[in-house]
Amino acid sequence: MCLAVPGKIISVDESNPDLRMAKVSFGGIIKEICVQWLPEAGVEDYIIAHAGMALNKLDEEDARLSLEAFEQLEKSLDEEEESDIN
Repeated sequence: MCLAVPGKIISVDESNPDLRMAKVSFGGIIKEICVQWLPEAGVEDYIIAHAGMALNKLDEEDARLSLEAFEQLEKSLDEEEESDIN
């Protein structure tokens, strides 16, 4: 199973026209992501990334809903883990 994660572009490096890269924040964790396939993506845009590649651009509402779903999943897993310990 593959997991694609939403993130917010904080900067774009276009110094190499053959490999457009961006710094993307995933909940405060900054990663270098290739945005070559999304020439329309820019600073402040949300993207879905997998394995270091931007796959799709998202609007802010879709990104927010996805991030909330990840937070709920994390909370549920933490609660399950805590109940297994007790």
